[in-house]
Amino acid sequence: MSSSQQKIGRWHGAGLLTTTLLGTSVFILPQMTVIVAGDWALLTWLLLTLAILPVALVFATLSARYPHAGGPAYFVEKAYGLTAGRTVGVLFLCVVPIGAPAAIIMTYWFVESLFQLSPAFSLPVQLAIIGLVWCLNFRGIQFSAALQLGLTLLITLVVLTLLGIGLLTPATPPELNTHTALNVSDMLSAMGLAFWSFLGIEALSHLAGDFREPEKDLIPAIMTGTLLVGGIYLGCTYLVTGTPESKLAMAAVFDQSVGGYGGYVIGVLGVLGGLATVNVYTASLSRLCWSLSQDGVLPAYFTTLNHYGIPQRALQTILAVISATLIFTHMSAYNLEDLIGWVNGVFVLIYLASMLAAYKLLSRRHRPQVCFSALFCGVIAVGLGSKMLYALGLFALCAPLLWLQQRRRKPNAVT
Repeated sequence: MSSSQQKIGRWHGAGLLTTTLLGTSVFILPQMTVIVAGDWALLTWLLLTLAILPVALVFATLSARYPHAGGPAYFVEKAYGLTAGRTVGVLFLCVVPIGAPAAIIMTYWFVESLFQLSPAFSLPVQLAIIGLVWCLNFRGIQFSAALQLGLTLLITLVVLTLLGIGLLTPATPPELNTHTALNVSDMLSAMGLAFWSFLGIEALSHLAGDFREPEKDLIPAIMTGTLLVGGIYLGCTYLVTGTPESKLAMAAVFDQSVGGYGGYVIGVLGVLGGLATVNVYTASLSRLCWSLSQDGVLPAYFTTLNHYGIPQRALQTILAVISATLIFTHMSAYNLEDLIGWVNGVFVLIYLASMLAAYKLLSRRHRPQVCFSALFCGVIAVGLGSKMLYALGLFALCAPLLWLQQRRRKPNAVT
């Protein structure tokens, strides 16, 4: 967004990406994958981290060469035309009703552990988080980028400290009530669940215009953040393998290692990480709405910027939708694992479409990593199984409608 005055560098970008990827899930997802894959959770995380690196590099290369607020939607449009690109953009927007509530619900778990709140406080606190995110985004992401860089360093320090204590202190880990034989199906299911942890690699592509030098800073920012996150998740998975049945295993690990205060330390970091996740995604989605409204896909109402260069109307609308869906989910019986799976399914389609776009847009020397990345998306889709139906249903609904919209505007255009 050329009119925005907020500019960030590679280290702030790496901090934004890292806290987005760690977010609410850094202290929760490792425990969930241990429950699913048992003794093989560590191998699952290692394979996922190695496999996601080519995907991150492709996104970083695309973002550096084609900086645009539309992100993956713009890449796909450049490669395959308006209808394809706009379908990807609308799919990204459709993540909001399920993704943001899932992230905020996980954030509330940490608030609950800090203050021992009764269930009656859950919805008011979740709506208060929405208000705080609006305040953080109103003037842009420069200030929050600096804060999130500090948060990244703090989370990394805590995990490394716990790992150091665990490795230096001789102890017999408790026997795991988990699988001992290799079960590929369970590993694929755990990988499909763990994929949530890397949702956000594409988020910086929406914010490419906020970098001082996107062609120089985006690749180091995305690759540094991805590598750091993979290492942190591996460390956390190693730490929680002995206590998968605890309500908040990382807090129990902290108590065992340090002698107490686990609920407070992990709770505070979890709350801040959750805010970081919702903050960056809200910023990127508001810019996507702004971009789609300029293209005529969404109403022109969203093209207005405030005096800080922020698409305020898009921001407020997104937060209103999140608030409404939080109220709905509060009154319904949603399974968090299902919400995560549905979100992951949408992103599998978005990532796959981006890899197919990269095949056309990037030079031949990038073909091996692009093909591997596309194959990886297929593997994750298999791991998600029936949870892919939400994404496939959205695609089947949105693609024809957007094609018809384009045909009506330009009857003779080839889309």
